[in-house]
Amino acid sequence: MAQTLFDKVWNKHVLTGKEGEPQLLYIDLHLIHEVTSPQAFEGLRLQKRQLRRPDLTFATLDHNVPTIDIFNIRDEIANKQITTLQKNAKDFGVHIFDMGSDEQGIVHMVGPETGLTQPGKTIVCGDSHTATHGAFGAIAFGIGTSEVEHVFATQTLWQTKPKNLKIEVSGKLQPGVYAKDIILHLINQYGVDFGTGYALEFTGETIQSLSMEGRMTICNMAIEGGAKYGIIQPDETTFEYIKGRPYAQNFNQSIGEWQKLYSDENAHFDKVITLDVTNLEPQVTWGTNPEMGVNFSSPFPKIQNINDERAYNYMGLKPGQKAEDIDLGYVFLGSCTNARLSDLIEASHIVKGKKVHPKITAIVVPGSRTVKKEAESLGLDKVFKEAGFEWREPGCSMCLGMNPDQVPEGVHCASTSNRNFEGRQGKGARTHLVSPAMAAAAAINGKFVDVRKVVV
Repeated sequence: MAQTLFDKVWNKHVLTGKEGEPQLLYIDLHLIHEVTSPQAFEGLRLQKRQLRRPDLTFATLDHNVPTIDIFNIRDEIANKQITTLQKNAKDFGVHIFDMGSDEQGIVHMVGPETGLTQPGKTIVCGDSHTATHGAFGAIAFGIGTSEVEHVFATQTLWQTKPKNLKIEVSGKLQPGVYAKDIILHLINQYGVDFGTGYALEFTGETIQSLSMEGRMTICNMAIEGGAKYGIIQPDETTFEYIKGRPYAQNFNQSIGEWQKLYSDENAHFDKVITLDVTNLEPQVTWGTNPEMGVNFSSPFPKIQNINDERAYNYMGLKPGQKAEDIDLGYVFLGSCTNARLSDLIEASHIVKGKKVHPKITAIVVPGSRTVKKEAESLGLDKVFKEAGFEWREPGCSMCLGMNPDQVPEGVHCASTSNRNFEGRQGKGARTHLVSPAMAAAAAINGKFVDVRKVVV
């Protein structure tokens, strides 16, 4: 019987349970960070249990990490979470990419960069943006703290198989339009819940032409469309990315299996969405969820319901205004969505030889130590610093208000992150989700501009 890519990986990992009911899945890789793991470790201690597979568990520190003086953690709770994970990793024999280590960084970046993320794996982490790893042809999803403990103890997880939704993307992107714009546009068109109950397989010529970084951006934000999983067929681009990475020593013996991971020609999808991106414009969000966004040239929409009204009030904006009317004060280049090397290179082209607008505070936070080092070897840090950006240490940073990097109340921020909820970047912060190029151009111009005119 013909199978989708998702079906193939899922069925390989089912240990017991009937289709349509919860099934017990074997988990190949468990990534953990300091926020969702402490209670799970404590649960093991209370039950006097060990980790079932410490060798398949890897820890990093990211959410609470300061990005200026990384070893000086002033917040008591943040410090407690970080030191607790360090102790738990030691006590339970878990490999930790520790503070200041070469591999430390945002959990969804560390997996791919080290070669831990591979096609055909089941990957979990106590963080919803785990869907990122699906870009490699893996089933990757976020889990809650009680599920983290379940994986610790058993290396398995009960899950109900979702339906399959194919998103076929065609057309050539214009210069200045990126993977981030594709996913923001999809969510704007179909809403924040269109993917609920589905695994999203992104396919089509446009997806195939994207780099791994672009694919990870798309899968990263599948969760913002209501889906738990985003997945992309592995191909030569994928294999080339994995080859030679420290934890990918199995490359030669595994590649034959990886090449079989694709949706069969007549595989059944429960739903299909097609999208032509030939004329796609850069996207900007105006409201308080990722669905509330527009093409750069479009005015903000009329108020349709109480949610729109609340969003406009919170954001201090009105229907009929445009992206260029937003009074920006901050620019954030970072997060697990867009803090990879290619993102920083793209942004650097726009800022090189220019200066950050006097009213803008602009920060660049590489997503991992690896990216930071690679960027510095290319001289990108100098480009950003000379333009007036702050160049920071790796971490989640201003993506979420859990560390010192927060947007002041009432201030508008052009952000390359994934969520624009009320208070997401700090109390009263006003977040606008955009691509790295859009954020960089906004930093220079002091407002949003059509980046297509900048990069051509």
